[in-house]
Amino acid sequence: MNTAITSPTSRRQFLAGAGAVGAAALMSGCVTSSSSGGGSQSGGGTLSLQSNLSSPQAKSAMEKLVAAFDKRGGAKAALNTVASETFRTQLPTYLTSANPPDLLTWYPGSVADTYAKKNLLLDISDIWTKGDLAGYSDAQKKLCTDSAGAKVFVPASYYWWGVFYKKSNFAKWGVQEPKTWDEFLALCETLKSKGVAPIGLGAGSGTAWVASAWFDYLNIRINGAQYHRDLLAGRHSFDDPQVHKVFDKWAEVLPYFDPNGTALAFQDATTAMLSNHTGMMLIGTFFADAAPKDQLDDIDFFQFPIIDPAVPIAEEGPTDGYFASAHTRHAAEVKDLMSWLATAEAQELYIKGSSGTSLPTNPKAQDSGTPLVKKGRALIESAADVTQFFNRDSSDALQPTADNALTKFLAKPKEINSILTAWQRDAQKIWSQ
Repeated sequence: MNTAITSPTSRRQFLAGAGAVGAAALMSGCVTSSSSGGGSQSGGGTLSLQSNLSSPQAKSAMEKLVAAFDKRGGAKAALNTVASETFRTQLPTYLTSANPPDLLTWYPGSVADTYAKKNLLLDISDIWTKGDLAGYSDAQKKLCTDSAGAKVFVPASYYWWGVFYKKSNFAKWGVQEPKTWDEFLALCETLKSKGVAPIGLGAGSGTAWVASAWFDYLNIRINGAQYHRDLLAGRHSFDDPQVHKVFDKWAEVLPYFDPNGTALAFQDATTAMLSNHTGMMLIGTFFADAAPKDQLDDIDFFQFPIIDPAVPIAEEGPTDGYFASAHTRHAAEVKDLMSWLATAEAQELYIKGSSGTSLPTNPKAQDSGTPLVKKGRALIESAADVTQFFNRDSSDALQPTADNALTKFLAKPKEINSILTAWQRDAQKIWSQ
């Protein structure tokens, strides 16, 4: 199942369905665990919603969202919030347990299809034929359909990745946004000469997956989006010469990374950037839910630099939302909640409580309208292709192989040959299952 928008036409259809006016919910973030609900039979028929949205603003927004649903009358929901990395590692256990959560936040595309193939996700095809979901784009419908043809997902938002920085810092340092790789290297050298660690990473303390963004972007800039998707599907090898080119290019910029890059979680790396200890950071907009709201106006971003102008420009534009357990005992109530979460009302309610830095999937929803959001929308709309993210374009099972390989590369880049050989061996075990 293709997890990305693979042509300019389908991409435009996706964006129209994702909200030409749009706005939304930020379905990512991980800080601390907390709980306000439980299993699928809790509350005498109350359905459980297991959420990985644990950044303070995101968690608060989800609580308000559930409260609004409960006030509608009828079905009731109880929210259980879990730190995102814990959520990811425990998700297979959640879905296979005897008493699974009824509804869960997560991702569509290949990652959802992996669970659907194991008969772990509820078929919700019927709710896609009515209400707001009937008006979603064909591309979104495809993204939320498993390989057997069943709809298994409801999208709530999409967002973009970029190289984020503080506008006041760039002005103070007298630097501008780069467009090409050479300009990017020159910017890094300038910042380093000023005593600033040019690039923050945030691939430590449970968020090693952040490093995959560097692999994704370098691969789609050098080899193209289709090669990238084929690689993650096992149609190419991680020790392929084309992949070696990715790491050759990455090695050029390694001297400019924060030495603490694999020691700090992305939330701490965000703090380091906002505290002027680092100059910029490749990250998704979800990082803003871990940032003080009073600093959001000072945040800007630029497109990941162009390396080969001959390669069609692709961007990472992940979609987030919900899928339900196939073993829920509250199927009707779950479908009611999922249908409501797809509405403009629900998505606009969420954005008021979150950082408001991502875009809606409902074409009628209003976004925050900030300059940052407008710039992010333009980035995605102008792309020739849109990918999701490493685990979303492959599977949750493959992500740890990337975490392992990329952190080893960051620590010992000269050992890249053995690292890629080991990565291919580990990945092959996953693909063979």
